[in-house]
Amino acid sequence: MGDDGMDGTVAAVRLAGGAPLRSTLDVTDPGDWLALDAGVRQAAWYRSPSLPEWEHAAPLPVDLTQLGESRLALALCHRDGRIRQDAVRLSARHPGLLPLIVVRCTDWAGPVRGLARQLLREVLDSDAAVGLAPLVLRVGRRGRGDFGVEVLGEVLLGASQGRLRALFSSPDRVVRRFAYRLALDARLLRPAELARAAAQDEDTLIQDLCATAALAALSDEAACGEVLPPLLTARNPRTRSAGVTALRRAGRPEEAEPFLGDRSALVRACARYVVRQHGGDPTAWYRERCTAPDRPGVPPGAVIGLAECGHRADAGLLWPLLAHPAAGVRARAVAGLRTLDCAHAERLRPLLDDPAAGVVRETAVALLPAANELPADWLLERTGSERPRHIRLAAFRLLVARDGVVALQAAVGLLEDPDVKLRTWAGQSVQRWHPSAEERRTDVDVGALLDRGRHLFSDYVLLRRKWEAGVGG
Repeated sequence: MGDDGMDGTVAAVRLAGGAPLRSTLDVTDPGDWLALDAGVRQAAWYRSPSLPEWEHAAPLPVDLTQLGESRLALALCHRDGRIRQDAVRLSARHPGLLPLIVVRCTDWAGPVRGLARQLLREVLDSDAAVGLAPLVLRVGRRGRGDFGVEVLGEVLLGASQGRLRALFSSPDRVVRRFAYRLALDARLLRPAELARAAAQDEDTLIQDLCATAALAALSDEAACGEVLPPLLTARNPRTRSAGVTALRRAGRPEEAEPFLGDRSALVRACARYVVRQHGGDPTAWYRERCTAPDRPGVPPGAVIGLAECGHRADAGLLWPLLAHPAAGVRARAVAGLRTLDCAHAERLRPLLDDPAAGVVRETAVALLPAANELPADWLLERTGSERPRHIRLAAFRLLVARDGVVALQAAVGLLEDPDVKLRTWAGQSVQRWHPSAEERRTDVDVGALLDRGRHLFSDYVLLRRKWEAGVGG
């Protein structure tokens, strides 16, 4: 089947009946062409002799010259190499079959492969190359697939730059990578264009390729003015970090200071490197911004940045920030205290009731090592349906970390939670639960709890769990 679920054998039957190629498969989808190629040769297991279904219904004639596009497509994929070879010869007058010629360029039969390669080199133009690029590159991963990739590159480099640039916006990242590599090897893109590509493309490999090439042009002041702004304002942190690191080489290290409070740990680390190389003190910069808890403009990145390069004594600057009006600052303060190994359970516990999900999530992570020190009843109360989802989730996470009967109580109580994810997690926790020896003496009615989750077990497993817990069936 193709990537979208197209059945190649069904498509072959339709083509044998004369159905048009474009209504049978998505001609822009490489997966459909490859599914058709395999499906034409696939025989139904219940047939005897073992022939593909379409050959039983409408076998190809000996003379292929009268075949239309649909049935010639079947001949191009036929199990008999001589039929494939004849079909390749006749395909030049059917441009719609060029994708199958690309596939035949990797054919295991040498005469078929050689003829297909000759035809591809003769007929492939820049317009067709743009449309066929996804298929050519996918087939190029096969054995003997390098020929099509080479021809594709030659055609695109010989065409106008506009044809190659059209591939920069392809939804297929493999195609974009191929196009950018071609452009980089041929030096077709200016540094500013490379910087914009690094800032805008979502693929990390393209980001690295283009950012590296753009920064290689930082030999003069004009290039710095074109290259650095797109890199420094990019949404993705890899590109921003490359721009920040380049500030030192560009002779502008002082501009790295604002990035000490960046939201990305990678960018903050690069900024600290540049600032230190310039003689600055990142830790002092962080401390200055964290000394006024009521300061509205303190960046959350500065809070966690202090923990990343500070000392345990700096926890004293982070504790007041737990009451900061900005949720991002509160969340980073919790994360910072955890990083400094100063996350005292009793002082952080009230933040499990914070209205901001990010703060509660960070608090739960910080409290996990001390989950057994938290009051079980207090946590169970926070799994009630009247609590916000993020609080229920955090409380349950801590209860699961405690394990024991209290974890079973919480999980059973959440089996009817309105949130699907939490309900599913609770069911899985009930199924995984096993009692320890101490829990057999608990006052909690474990049997009743397991009965409430009866639908999650077979009768045998349920009885086994009860036996383990020391209760009757």
